[in-house]
Amino acid sequence: MAVEVAPDIFRMEVPLPGNPLRSVNSYIIRGNDDGNMMVDTAMNRPECREVLERELSDLDVDMTRTDVFVTHMHADHLGLAPYLTGGRGTVFLGKEDAAFIDESDYWMRMYAYGVMNGFPRLDPMEAIRKHPGYRYGPLGEMNLRTLAGGERFTVGRYEFRTVHTPGHTEGHMMLYEKEEGILFSGDHILFDITPNISLFEEDKDPLSEYMSSLKMTRELRVENTFPGHRTPMKDPGPRIEELISHHLQRAEEAFDILRDSGPMTAMDVASRMTWDMRGSFEEFPLMQKWFALGEAIAHLRYLETNGKVGVRERAGILRYSLI
Repeated sequence: MAVEVAPDIFRMEVPLPGNPLRSVNSYIIRGNDDGNMMVDTAMNRPECREVLERELSDLDVDMTRTDVFVTHMHADHLGLAPYLTGGRGTVFLGKEDAAFIDESDYWMRMYAYGVMNGFPRLDPMEAIRKHPGYRYGPLGEMNLRTLAGGERFTVGRYEFRTVHTPGHTEGHMMLYEKEEGILFSGDHILFDITPNISLFEEDKDPLSEYMSSLKMTRELRVENTFPGHRTPMKDPGPRIEELISHHLQRAEEAFDILRDSGPMTAMDVASRMTWDMRGSFEEFPLMQKWFALGEAIAHLRYLETNGKVGVRERAGILRYSLI
């Protein structure tokens, strides 16, 4: 059942069956004659469609008068945008994320870089089809408008501004209402779980970007934070400090692994890091190993940027070591 978390703002918790995230938060901001705004959708799968359609019906939301603000490109946030808008409403998405939607070799490039970092060599499409972002991503045409940050939206009683917070994805966007101190944080700030910061590209450093985005967010006056997953909270300040500390500790853990074991692939590092999952790393499902690998690469790149780690390629495989 949708819950009114602030005047004219409703939270709809949409289950994600079989996914460790458990659910995703979708929000409706009720407008006046100017229409409504939906913040994030859910995965493009029948179970999610059924729940959202029921919740929207209970709220008497007319989707022909509703635009969709998507905090980032991941399928659990963008997946149902084409279906729900039907090409009528506008879908707003960060320009860096939008660039990947129709990029034909996006998944193959990610997989190839994973293999360079020690991921098992499989049939590429077999591996890609297992990824929830591929299986449950958006299908169909969207009336897409890209965002750079700083855009303003009036929805009912609220005056929102977009805030670009790269890190979780390169084009991640938050929606901020200064007067009321309301922040839709997407996956930039989560309270019950830690946002995944992953990397499967050369020449990027998402963890450094994420740290900078967290410090920038710390300067906003926020009284209510509505995240992409789990429980909404008030002031995000204490959680921001926890997240910064968490990632510094994870980087230190990766550093210590290299110090104790010498040159190794990112997959080897990931297998030795601690994870909040039962069983050994070898027992992890394939996709959980993939996400762990991406996080390990991101922390190794952060160490590389800070002059603590170097990387060498030999026979198409990347190995990391202390400098």
